[in-house]
Amino acid sequence: MNKTLNIKQISTLGLLLAYAMILSYIESLFPFFGGVPGMKLGLPNMVIVLLLYSFGWESGIVINILRIILTGLLFGTMFGIMFSAAGAVVSFLVMILVKKTNIFDIRGVSICGGIAHNVAQLLIAAFVVKTSGIVFYLPLLMISGALTGFLNGIIAGIMLRYVKYL
Repeated sequence: MNKTLNIKQISTLGLLLAYAMILSYIESLFPFFGGVPGMKLGLPNMVIVLLLYSFGWESGIVINILRIILTGLLFGTMFGIMFSAAGAVVSFLVMILVKKTNIFDIRGVSICGGIAHNVAQLLIAAFVVKTSGIVFYLPLLMISGALTGFLNGIIAGIMLRYVKYL
C-alpha cells in the first residue's frame, strides 16, 4: 500500500502525537486508584481511536508506538514501557478488528479497546509476578476498561468532527 502524506497530514499527526504524549503525562501526574494498582484512565486512547477513524490503522499504530516509547523514556520506566506496549498493541488490534465489523460506532470500538488493554496488561502482570491470583482484578478491570473506553470514545467522537482527513 503506497500511501503518501502531505505536509498538513504530517503536521496533524505530529500534533496528535504531542497531544497523546501530553495526556500520558497528565495521567501520570494524577494517580487514579480504582482499587487496582496501576489502574489508569487511558486518556491517550482517545487520540488513538481518533487516529484509527481519521487516518487509518497505519498512522494509528505508528503514533501509538511512538507515544509509548517517547513517554516511557521521558516519564516512565522500561517496565512501564513493557506494560504499555502489551496493552496498546492488543488494544489496537482489537479495535481494528471491531471497527472492520461495523457493528459498533466509535464508542463501542473504544470500549472494546479499553477492555482488551486491561486484559492484556493483567496477563502480562500475571506472567511477571508468576501468580494467577491477580486475575481476581479482572472483573474490576473489565468494568473500568468499559467505562473509560466509553468516555474516551465520546471525546474521540467529538474530536473527529474537527479533525478531518486532510
